Amino acid sequence: MTPAPTLLGDIPVGDWIDRHAPAAIRPYLRLMRLDRPIGTWLLLFPGWWSIALASPGLPPPGLMLLFGIGAVVMRGAGCTVNDIVDRDFDAKVARTAGRPLPSGAVSLGRAVLFVVALLAVGLAVVAQLDRFAVLVGTASLLLVFPYPLMKRVTYWPQAWLGLTFNWGALLGWAAVTGAIAAPALLLYAAGLFWTLGYDTIYAHQDKEDDVLVGVKSTALALGAATRRWLWLFYAAALALMAAAGWAAGLAWPFYPLLALAGTQLAWQAAAVDIDAPADCLAKFQSNRWFGWALLAAIVAGRLA
Repeated sequence: MTPAPTLLGDIPVGDWIDRHAPAAIRPYLRLMRLDRPIGTWLLLFPGWWSIALASPGLPPPGLMLLFGIGAVVMRGAGCTVNDIVDRDFDAKVARTAGRPLPSGAVSLGRAVLFVVALLAVGLAVVAQLDRFAVLVGTASLLLVFPYPLMKRVTYWPQAWLGLTFNWGALLGWAAVTGAIAAPALLLYAAGLFWTLGYDTIYAHQDKEDDVLVGVKSTALALGAATRRWLWLFYAAALALMAAAGWAAGLAWPFYPLLALAGTQLAWQAAAVDIDAPADCLAKFQSNRWFGWALLAAIVAGRLA
């Protein structure tokens, strides 16, 4: 049996990258966070939801695959940009000091070239769509690049992340219909509140280090009141998702399945221990199950 990977800070050691990838490319795979795919899922699901919401039947497999490739590449580009901007902060935090840039495994110049290469691939993926969708996809870069700076200027960088990570809700609808309509806007707003919830949970892992290095987060802003805010964020997300389904004309199976998916969010809000980093990480990672459940609800509502 293959031994389970251990962690060096937040980097898995002994995982598939260490076992199978050539040593020369391992730091770049880690810059892309390919060893931690949850971020890719969280970026991908809003696009998949929107494609399913806009499609008259089953979502087109080719388009779903194209969005999957795009999510891997653009998440990798975003993480690399974040690491470039945060390299000095990351060097001061035990959880992030082993990352490729602060550890010296990748130079700053090579990281910049890597971002350029990833963005070129991402643009090639978006170029497979029609002109309007290409414009919508390219506009997301206006959010991607400023994001790493938000934690320096506001206690709500999670809101900016929500605007960025849920852009697929607009792009998916545009890719299917050639336009943006009310269901896509409602889904985008729902995704913003979903992200505020899960990324606030994630930020509680780093709150002590964030105070030491002088960066901001909703975990610090909300503090002991976090649980009440999680209920609010997730309730708003579910209400807006229901509104998106209604605006898109989904049939009745969507609503009970959405309610069932909502129990996953309720479990997070009720059970999370904001002072236990391991539990915060586990609750954050559990959002992939909500993503799959909502996708199933949308498809069921479209096919009924």
